[in-house]
Amino acid sequence: MTRSLAKIIGDAEIAMFAELSTDRNPVHLDEAYAQETIFGGRIAHGMLTAALISAVIGEQLPGHGAVYLGQSLKFMAPVRPGDRVEATVSVTAIDHGRRRVTLECACRVGDTVVLKGEALVLAPSRKFD
Repeated sequence: MTRSLAKIIGDAEIAMFAELSTDRNPVHLDEAYAQETIFGGRIAHGMLTAALISAVIGEQLPGHGAVYLGQSLKFMAPVRPGDRVEATVSVTAIDHGRRRVTLECACRVGDTVVLKGEALVLAPSRKFD
């Protein structure tokens, strides 16, 4: 079973995430500064991209009532302002007795995987009733 969502990560999303997280690293907010980095321009926060995985888990698979137990992430490529990010979550294992679901997670910009990882969640009891 697989679910996904897509979102354009724009300047407003990056600014809001910087404010909420208090991560105001200039590589995210200051183009002149970011031009001088290995990225050659501004990039979105990695955890902003990862938050799209959380959205799929909390809203779709397994959905409302899911509780995160763990998440591994590997950031593969930068997300830039204006990129359309597609987050995909796929079930790889289910432990019915403990209501635990293991999920493979990935975010892509076009054909490029920008983030990948694995999540372990406690599924809502109604999913197993």
